[in-house]
Amino acid sequence: MAFISSGYNPDKPMENRISDIGPQKYDEFYPPVYCGDKSQWLYHEIIKPGVLVHVAESGDEVYTVRCGGARVMSVTHIREICEIADKHCDGHLRFTTRNNIEFMVDDKSKVDPLIKDLESRKFDGGSFQFPIGGTGAGVTN
Repeated sequence: MAFISSGYNPDKPMENRISDIGPQKYDEFYPPVYCGDKSQWLYHEIIKPGVLVHVAESGDEVYTVRCGGARVMSVTHIREICEIADKHCDGHLRFTTRNNIEFMVDDKSKVDPLIKDLESRKFDGGSFQFPIGGTGAGVTN
């Protein structure tokens, strides 16, 4: 009876069925500059440790600043990460498979202010909260 009151029709079990209740498709969250150039990237290069540029066939560029993250993060730490992404990256970031954080911007002029902001955030003991690096011949998380 509970199913019937929610709109379930046993005579037509597939009607109004929600078939996928998992996470939303990942590409819905790409930065706008990624959307038009998906799978059309010419090359990428490491500008300096932790900073990459991806160049598309159209000439669009996406700059990525990678910094170390932790496997277990507090809500406060994640909110701080989101605050940085909102401030510098139009709200866009991604986590790598090794729990690093990648902040993506569409303009080279946004890279240095982002790096300065990340380097200014330190733990009480003095170590960086968001150490930049993990690309090329470097140590990752």
